[in-house]
Amino acid sequence: MNRKILLLTVLMAAPGLATSASVYKWTDEQGITHFGDRQPTGQAVEQVNVRSGTSQSSASGRQSAQEQLGELEEQQAAQQQRQAESAAEEARRKQREANCATARSNLEVINSNARIRVEEKGETRYLNPDEIEQQRQRFQEIANENCGPDQPGASER
Repeated sequence: MNRKILLLTVLMAAPGLATSASVYKWTDEQGITHFGDRQPTGQAVEQVNVRSGTSQSSASGRQSAQEQLGELEEQQAAQQQRQAESAAEEARRKQREANCATARSNLEVINSNARIRVEEKGETRYLNPDEIEQQRQRFQEIANENCGPDQPGASER
């Protein structure tokens, strides 16, 4: 897309460059008048003002093209921002799904086993009933936060 913008800018500047070139007028030994864009050597020359034939409306058209270019850049920036926001939203949604699945899995383990074994500081021990209930509540909160109506398995709560 940047190539298009560059090309558009060059094309808009090109008519201005062509009309700003100098035109020279001189008369040779035979009395013939010549015009050229290069100054001849050894000749008396007169620089001629040449009108490009463009009117005020084309100058305003050029300005409106510049405005259109600005609007195009603004639209591109807005589109890139929307894409970044949608990518971030998609990443959050995937993280919520993963959190939901993990919490549901942990709840299933807690609900299906009478004894829960954990490893702390290199030692294995079993959770007591109060600790199991605290873990159950913690995982239920995580599931409630991450398994909303738009999440799979939300009706299983």
